[in-house]
Amino acid sequence: MKTKQRSLKTEILLRLAIPLIFFIGFESVLSYFVTLHHVDVAYDRWLLDSARSLTQEIKVRNGKIFVELPPAALEIFKWDESDKTYFKIISEEKGMLAGDKFVPEPFDSKTDWTHPVFFDDEMYGEPVRVVSMSITRENTSEKVFVHVAETLNKRRNMMTDILLADLLPQMALVLLAGIYLVAGVKRGLQPLHVLAGEIAQRSSRDLRPISDRHVFLEVRALTDTINDLLARLSAAIAAQQRFIANAAHQLRTPLAGLKLQVERAQREQDLSAMKPALRHIQGCADRMSHLTTQLLVLARSEPVNGDYELRPVDLCKLARETCMDWVPKALQQHMELSFEGSKRAVYVRGDEVLLRELLANLLDNAICYGHAQGNIVVKVKSHPAPRLIVEDDGPGIPEAEMDKVIERFYRIPGSPGDGCGLGLAIVKEIADLHKARLELKRVSAAGGARIDLVFKQAEQ
Repeated sequence: MKTKQRSLKTEILLRLAIPLIFFIGFESVLSYFVTLHHVDVAYDRWLLDSARSLTQEIKVRNGKIFVELPPAALEIFKWDESDKTYFKIISEEKGMLAGDKFVPEPFDSKTDWTHPVFFDDEMYGEPVRVVSMSITRENTSEKVFVHVAETLNKRRNMMTDILLADLLPQMALVLLAGIYLVAGVKRGLQPLHVLAGEIAQRSSRDLRPISDRHVFLEVRALTDTINDLLARLSAAIAAQQRFIANAAHQLRTPLAGLKLQVERAQREQDLSAMKPALRHIQGCADRMSHLTTQLLVLARSEPVNGDYELRPVDLCKLARETCMDWVPKALQQHMELSFEGSKRAVYVRGDEVLLRELLANLLDNAICYGHAQGNIVVKVKSHPAPRLIVEDDGPGIPEAEMDKVIERFYRIPGSPGDGCGLGLAIVKEIADLHKARLELKRVSAAGGARIDLVFKQAEQ
């Protein structure tokens, strides 16, 4: 299933636009309730004035309450081009005095009549706003209640006008902000497009660092990372090219010798005269086989190309078995190979094949460069950390050469034998692969080499 690619531009716009829309929506809702409150306060005051104007028409004569409301005054009271106004005047003793009996009254019997009471209700199928108040006239203790109801058209119209006046500028602001955000994000991402174009135009051989003079600080982190990758890639390619050149040089020598000895053997008619050339051919073939094997091991030990899987390996068992395999070759060189290790298993996480190859290279070096009648000792220790030690009594490695001998194809000047300088390089690669520390030491001032491979932690 194909994964949908996410756009950085869309992501930035969403992260900026969503909060903006949310805050504008919140501000609009808040504006609605604030406007509603102020509209209600304004029109409630107007409604209260209408109710008070009615109270002026309530008279007392001979101790009796009555209402004088001429038709002209009533017409003025009810006149409104937008809303309908209803009223009702009720006496506590006489009941209905004037007005429309369907005007709503407060439902709560505990209503506090010390101040006007406002509430919402419905009349003739329309929502209305009602104000109710209680009055007492002089020369009488009788209470009179005045109820005035008004439809809500003016309130709604004012609410709409105010909200439109508030929302339209906000919508324009959102539109302008959206245009600015899109333009700003596009301009902000422009250095990335320029950077991508610059990289796309480069050839596969151009590994120069990318210029960061015209990029933003946040983009510079990306260019720095790419430049670091290019530097490491350049170093890796350079190392690979050196490796190929050195390998070609090392293979050229035995191939040239092989060709020369073949030509020599072809000139001879007698089989006994051919034997020296055939021995040289065999030596060249052995050297090429050994070199090819080491090159393959070196390639496999590369972290990039390795298909290894690190598992618990018994270091004691591996070292003991490898030493037994190399005893015959040590005896051929009149050397003694011994092993010292605990009977208990010492586990490390590693690749068994590569660890055997590591020890084999150390033993091969010790046998090739050691003295006749010499001794080689392989030790495995578990404390304080798992450690593999190979020690011999040969000439040793000079202090000045300690850092150089682990380089590929490097041989100490004047070294005997026909080695290719890959043994310790392979050991170093495998040690790094296992995150182990490689230590090269001299046994004593007189000579001898000791190589320690220290693992970080034991695995049970």
